[in-house]
Amino acid sequence: MRSPSPRAGRSARVLAPLACLALLTACGQVTQTALPEQPAATRTDRPEPGTPTSTAEVDVRRDGIEPAIVTAVRFAGHDTYDRLTIDLKGKVPGYSVQWVDELAEDGSGKPVDVHGGAYLQVTLFPANAHDESGRLTWDGGPVFRTGLRNLTDVVRTGDFESRVGIGLVLARKAAFQVKEQGDAGRLIIDVAH
Repeated sequence: MRSPSPRAGRSARVLAPLACLALLTACGQVTQTALPEQPAATRTDRPEPGTPTSTAEVDVRRDGIEPAIVTAVRFAGHDTYDRLTIDLKGKVPGYSVQWVDELAEDGSGKPVDVHGGAYLQVTLFPANAHDESGRLTWDGGPVFRTGLRNLTDVVRTGDFESRVGIGLVLARKAAFQVKEQGDAGRLIIDVAH
């Protein structure tokens, strides 16, 4: 029997990987499937319509208008976000929505005894939450338990010098969006779950 030539050995080493590649290609493409914990049908890279997508703070100025009166603050849960609605008598005033380390009472600066994973402070200006006799126009509180998924509490943090403070206690920091319904006299803050 003749020993193979060095050239035949080299050919076999080159042909073997090519044969394996041809065999794999002939079997078709490999498709990765979702794990049972994350079904492909429910996963999405885009948020559902209406879901907030930004954590950027908001500051809207409206000088030279009469103070709005806060008449109620309502909250409700939706599929992908929690909603806070501030009902107003008068035009929607200026407002700011800012992340804070803790909620504090306007005027005194005393910390409010609530616990959460994150806090959004909403300040309306010019605005009041009392009438000319000094009676509150927004009943209850100062802490309102919501029972919602992310927005756990709403806090009246102040009604001082034509500024009304409303604190949102969140289970976790999440995207939010602010909407005005000027004709209806409403300011709406939606916070993602």
